[in-house]
Amino acid sequence: WWRKVDLRSRKNMAPAAKKSKKTVESINSRLQLVMRSGKASLGYKTTIKTLRNSKAKLVIISSNCPPLRKSEIEYYAMLAKCTVHHYAGNNSDLGTACGKFYRVSMLSVTDGGDSDILRPASA
Repeated sequence: WWRKVDLRSRKNMAPAAKKSKKTVESINSRLQLVMRSGKASLGYKTTIKTLRNSKAKLVIISSNCPPLRKSEIEYYAMLAKCTVHHYAGNNSDLGTACGKFYRVSMLSVTDGGDSDILRPASA
């Protein structure tokens, strides 16, 4: 019976905004370029370190990162005047996009290298 209740409650909710496949692919290709030519630190602890030292220029958080950890990183990023990007995929997808065989909950980009990942989306 809980499924019926769950489905009824979902009808009233607005549909989540889905990113197109093209934007996800462009983020993945930019991430691959950053991993090859730039500098990025993977993981929660190193992301916190780079944010505290104000070295991070961009923070990417996976979709299944715990909410408390996500809000903590967003707060640190706000203090460090750093942009935060919420990655559409989960931590396995983010790890694969970085070219690693392990899961990555978040990463901070300190040097973009040849990639244009640090430039604003409008430009």
